[in-house]
Amino acid sequence: MFGVSLTRRGRLVAGICLVASVAAVTAGGRSLNAVVVPGLVALAAGFVQLRGIDAPGVRRTGLTNGFVGEERTVATEFTGDPPGTDIGRPFLASVRDRLTDGLVALGGDGDLRGGDTADVDATTGTTGEATTQTTVGDAPARYRIRYDERGVHRVGPAQITATDVFGLYYRRFLLTGRDTVTVYPSVRTVPGWFRRRLSGGEGLDASQQREAFDRLREYARGDALRDVHWPTTAKRNELIVKSFAAETDRRRVSIAGETQPAADDDTADALASAIASVGLALLNDGVGVDVRLPHGDITADPGPRGRRTLLEAAARVDAGSLDGRPTPDVRLVAADGDVEVQTPAHTLAFSALADGALDPKADSDVRTAQTGSTGVAPTARGSTDQESQPTTTGSGGTPR
Repeated sequence: MFGVSLTRRGRLVAGICLVASVAAVTAGGRSLNAVVVPGLVALAAGFVQLRGIDAPGVRRTGLTNGFVGEERTVATEFTGDPPGTDIGRPFLASVRDRLTDGLVALGGDGDLRGGDTADVDATTGTTGEATTQTTVGDAPARYRIRYDERGVHRVGPAQITATDVFGLYYRRFLLTGRDTVTVYPSVRTVPGWFRRRLSGGEGLDASQQREAFDRLREYARGDALRDVHWPTTAKRNELIVKSFAAETDRRRVSIAGETQPAADDDTADALASAIASVGLALLNDGVGVDVRLPHGDITADPGPRGRRTLLEAAARVDAGSLDGRPTPDVRLVAADGDVEVQTPAHTLAFSALADGALDPKADSDVRTAQTGSTGVAPTARGSTDQESQPTTTGSGGTPR
């Protein structure tokens, strides 16, 4: 907590009062009545107003986990003491919420990035702030932020600068409450032929025959548009899709992710995106995944909890190798900003795989091979399922 101090306007008013007092002594009392008395009254009233306020409590809402590039509106609410009670006397204030690097506050004068705003060391680029004007105790302070980098980021502490109604004094309070948010890496489309090869093919093809309806679930990135259950979607005001019984009867796929030595942050980001993309595509197909990473291993099963576990692990991916680990079904090796995808059948670049530039006839080749072995041509989804996903910003597409 800081004491009450004069603003630039307050210093100007105090200086005028001082000059007027000197003039009153030398020239007469009219200057005292016309200038000094109103000025002193304003100075006294402003001082009393700020001395009577206490540091409020702070609570943030709207700060939910999401993907790189998404935006959120954060509302900073202020409460009295004890927490949850109203502030007895509202007051004007400027609110400055600190943001760690990776979060961008969207302001009226342009983007306020980490290290670019006032009172922040621009050479380090490690912190930033979102600045808003509000009446503390009357309405929450609102601002928008964009998730610029994956990882676990912190918002807070908040510093509020209270001013009196005349703008003559200010008083600062540092509110120590902090909140964290996890930003997931970007997720790209993984074609159907590659997913079938990883999962063995039979489970995926059986699921596309849609033999038995199982349940309704929240929409996840990669779900086909034809699986959206529109009546339930309309009732809940969020995308709901149909799941089928065959989706629960598939084998697991092991994924290993690592980087080459001396990898930079861009390479680690590329690895995180590849892990999230491949793992999430398999989970959305109902295939469980076992992921091995330099900082630890995770196991994820189909469903919202498994998707959240995978994405949170991908958000924390660091550079490192997996020497001596067992051979996985697919190994992702990041180097020079791209990822090499290694399977027993082939080795290819993830950037080309996700862009659909590789193996354009793979779906027909897989179907031909399976038809020859079973005598029945299965109904395959192909590589267009994830490309037909509807756009959504609701809770179904983003694990919280």
